[in-house]
Amino acid sequence: MSMPEPVHKRILLKFSGEALLGDSDFGISSEVLSKLARQVCEVMDIGVEVAIVVGGGNIFRGEGLAGGGMDRVTGDHMGMLATVINALAFQDAIERAGRKVRVMSAIRINQVCEEYIRRRAIRHLEKGRVVVFAAGTGNPFFTTDSAASLRAIEIDADLMLKATKVDGVYTADPMRDPTATRYDRVSYDEVLDQRLKVMDQTAIVLCRDHKVPLRVYDMTADGDLMKIVTGDTSVGTLVDGTNE
Repeated sequence: MSMPEPVHKRILLKFSGEALLGDSDFGISSEVLSKLARQVCEVMDIGVEVAIVVGGGNIFRGEGLAGGGMDRVTGDHMGMLATVINALAFQDAIERAGRKVRVMSAIRINQVCEEYIRRRAIRHLEKGRVVVFAAGTGNPFFTTDSAASLRAIEIDADLMLKATKVDGVYTADPMRDPTATRYDRVSYDEVLDQRLKVMDQTAIVLCRDHKVPLRVYDMTADGDLMKIVTGDTSVGTLVDGTNE
């Protein structure tokens, strides 16, 4: 049986920290992590280069503590460290699934992982390694969504994927509004104008200005990542310059 041909050769996957919770209220679900690692390895088996950005909300949110009186910059630095923990967990899970991984941090933590250098990251991808980008952009006040858009641009990704627990972008929250309908395709400007909850506005503007297509999909659905990289446009919602 011949292997399917990918239409996207280099992708960047964005996982929120909350995506790793599973049924727990805190921490990392080994079951969820193993499932995501298996999906990554499956698309790599057909020649797709994979980079990952992961948040830290399952462990710590700097913005939340700042609301309680903590210095925002300190809180954000703590949040960056939480993303490093998640990145190392991804590294372990993907390596156990049979692929080589490099964690690259935007803040220096060299005894734990590499520091982020763009050319080195691209070289890792070209050599068939998964690259997990940790610590966001390395700057306070910027989300890991913005970091994902930035890294996707820097590594020249064909597609950025926002992994969620719903099957795309809706006109309203489908958990609260039963009349909400899913978009098959929506433009960057529509996302911004209608304040659709896809990614934060800075992340969307970066994607728009640098023409990085974004697809929002349900990471819990087995096989959907493979369908996307092999050209199935019925999965999730595509955000791009539709009206250009």
